Amino acid sequence: MRLLRVATCNLNQWAMDFDTNLRNVKESITRAKAAGAVVRIGPELELTGYGCEDHFLEQDTTAHAWECLKDILSGDYTNDILCSIGMPIIFKSVRYNCQVFCLNRKIIMIRPKMSLANDGNYREFRWFSAWTYKDELVDFQLPIDVSEVINQETVPFGYGYLQFLDVSLAAETCEELFTANAPRIDLAFSGVEVFMNASGSHHQLRKLNLRIDSIKDATRLCGGVYMYANHQGCDGGRLYYDGCCCIAVNGDVVAQGSQFSLKDVEVLDALIDLDAVSSYRACVSSFREQASHVTKVPCVKVQYKLCQTFRDGMIPTDPVEIMYHCPEEEIAFGPSCWLWDYLRRSRASGFLLPLSGGADSSSVAAIVGCMCQLVIKDIDKGDEQVKADAARIGQYRDGEFPTDSRELAKRLFYTVYMGTENSSEDTRSRAKRLAEEIGSFHFDVPIDSVVSAFLSLFERLTGKRPHYKVDGGSHTENLGLQNIQARIRMVLAFMMASLMPWVHSKSGFYLVLGSSNVDEGLRGYLTKYDCSSADINPIGSVSKQDLRAFLRWAAVNLQYSSLAEVEAAPPTAELEPIRTDYSQLDEVDMGMTYEELSIYGRLRKIFRCGPVSMFQNLCHRWCGRLSPSEVADKVKHFFKYYAINRHKMTVLTPSYHAESYSPEDNRFDLRQFLYNSTWPYQFRKIDQLVQDIDKDGKWVEDRRADSQLRQHGAARPAQGGGMGVVAAGSANPSVGL
Repeated sequence: MRLLRVATCNLNQWAMDFDTNLRNVKESITRAKAAGAVVRIGPELELTGYGCEDHFLEQDTTAHAWECLKDILSGDYTNDILCSIGMPIIFKSVRYNCQVFCLNRKIIMIRPKMSLANDGNYREFRWFSAWTYKDELVDFQLPIDVSEVINQETVPFGYGYLQFLDVSLAAETCEELFTANAPRIDLAFSGVEVFMNASGSHHQLRKLNLRIDSIKDATRLCGGVYMYANHQGCDGGRLYYDGCCCIAVNGDVVAQGSQFSLKDVEVLDALIDLDAVSSYRACVSSFREQASHVTKVPCVKVQYKLCQTFRDGMIPTDPVEIMYHCPEEEIAFGPSCWLWDYLRRSRASGFLLPLSGGADSSSVAAIVGCMCQLVIKDIDKGDEQVKADAARIGQYRDGEFPTDSRELAKRLFYTVYMGTENSSEDTRSRAKRLAEEIGSFHFDVPIDSVVSAFLSLFERLTGKRPHYKVDGGSHTENLGLQNIQARIRMVLAFMMASLMPWVHSKSGFYLVLGSSNVDEGLRGYLTKYDCSSADINPIGSVSKQDLRAFLRWAAVNLQYSSLAEVEAAPPTAELEPIRTDYSQLDEVDMGMTYEELSIYGRLRKIFRCGPVSMFQNLCHRWCGRLSPSEVADKVKHFFKYYAINRHKMTVLTPSYHAESYSPEDNRFDLRQFLYNSTWPYQFRKIDQLVQDIDKDGKWVEDRRADSQLRQHGAARPAQGGGMGVVAAGSANPSVGL
């Protein structure tokens, strides 16, 4: 029996912070060795951090990575343990994303990445080239300073595997796990038993099962051991890397790390029976036949033993039940951990949130409250780093640290209800109760006098005073009066964030939190430069429907009971006067429901639908409920206001990325921001399709029975008309321009 103890890890790296990154890498190796592991894999580009982006184009970044590797090799970290360390490397003036295999203070192989991630949030082709040569390993000349320290001039570079005396190992890097013609296939046919994947995979709602299934399938089809390492935390951008390092054997996961954690270093180990891999493969005749005809893969022979033989008390690690969080937990824990990293690394003293008492801002408040709860839990578990960060941010005196989440919230979280004459007592009381439950330092600030001062100034300049629509004003007046309230709140929020610490004799500044959701961003249902314009936004790519579900969950699981009342209230901006016969509602203003917005968003981004293909898709999806002409009106209405408001995405607050149809245009959704909002060609095509369908007769009635079966359980559009809750002409183009 060949027994091999292996270790993988989650590391909370920070792009371009080489001190932090090097310290975490060293700590992970030390812990792996302490557990008895002889193989250790770390995340992709762990020495630099994955999110360096255009810093990868700087020669310094690669040079500093070599300096960090030289530091590791100068010590005893790699003694008796094979370490895979991720870093960028320049070879013949071409930059590659590499795993560097080190053992006993030597570099034994460098494996460049062959399939680069280049969609969604990823732009690896902007900084790296893919290695395309599969037939040979070439010699790489080590930098002189590294060569002198380790007494080694060259190292094999390229695609291949490591053949030890008792085990064979090879690398895959992140994206290569998901490619159709994955490297591991030929490697497995060549006898490779252990695959080491260094990854930089971000969190997205409902995504983890896809990753875990890919890892399980990788070893179920070809047999073998799969070691998966990942980043965990906010490394300086919009993404949260959600860890979940794991080890799989022959289709079973035998070890799984945390998905959401405040830890900087988490190491996972397992004892593997490699003979079980050989037995698994040998019993599959198709594998044997394919392996006997495979093209030879280059290898590096290493005269060293890694395995142990069986002795009493050594039991291979058993499979574990995989832990999946529900979407509500993901919304709670992912943004909470991201906020904590952002807070401690920005050196800010806390957060300030304009808390309206509505679903969005209340969700953000609950996430901050959840963050405080997670901090206290980790302090109770003895995490010294979390304790030190909490004591510094909360400005506790020497030796003191927080022991209660509400106490911590009082020190680092301001909430501000900025009401006007248009605000209701319901939202004011909900905001106050939620602040009390979380423990934030809460303010109730009426801003009518500030609004009035602006309007008086405008009247002196122009001789005119605008009026709301319900008071006889025009649409332009109505929109302008709403916008000024929203923008005053932004200015006040930033003023308080910068000055309230001074008022309370604290050092530093507070970060302003935004609270617009992904659906509002997509529709443009937000005022440009209002409270959506903040420092960061933890819910900017979370849908309204998911937030409502989160509020119900948090009311019970976070013990913020007032959230149940928040969730039950109809969404409203409260920017227009309240009348007995009129109440402003978000879905009425938008001319569409939040449920419809989610459908439009997914079709637009995930399924890559333009106006015409979206119309065709929805004709089938909503067949039997809406006529083709009604569907056409809905699609036109959405694309009209999407085009009008797309410019707002250029100034959207940096948001936690959680949803695959996010309209955020700086990193993820790359489209222009100046459109012809009438979409003349596309809308004319839709009109022609409607006419063609009408010629066929009773299209809706003829297909009603079939559609009800096919669409059972599908999202239901708003009832009562072609444009949803109101006609298109009565909907505001936005809540601000």
